[in-house]
Amino acid sequence: MRAITRYLAILACCSVTTACAGIYGAPVVPPPGFLFSRFAAPLDIDAQDTKPGSKVGRSSSQSILGLVAEGDASISAAAKQGGISTIRHVDYEFENYLGVFSRFTIVVYGD
Repeated sequence: MRAITRYLAILACCSVTTACAGIYGAPVVPPPGFLFSRFAAPLDIDAQDTKPGSKVGRSSSQSILGLVAEGDASISAAAKQGGISTIRHVDYEFENYLGVFSRFTIVVYGD
């Protein structure tokens, strides 16, 4: 019984630290929350010189417990979803719920 408790504690720690590893390197990274996070930030470093464009496209990937992940969060998938041929600006969004579920979304603006 003690071994099972120890195993579950280690598994819980691994799940939490794996979810924290989901913080991606970007020019702007808002502070994450331990229990809950939801934020958006620019992926570009020259946003002040950029016109947003008239169309918006999104693409996402999801993770459950940091053990299973799926999705296509690429800029090209977001551009295709929004019918965008000229990309003008890119943002990203990140959500995390207790390290159980997380989602990373690319948001592309353009024409």
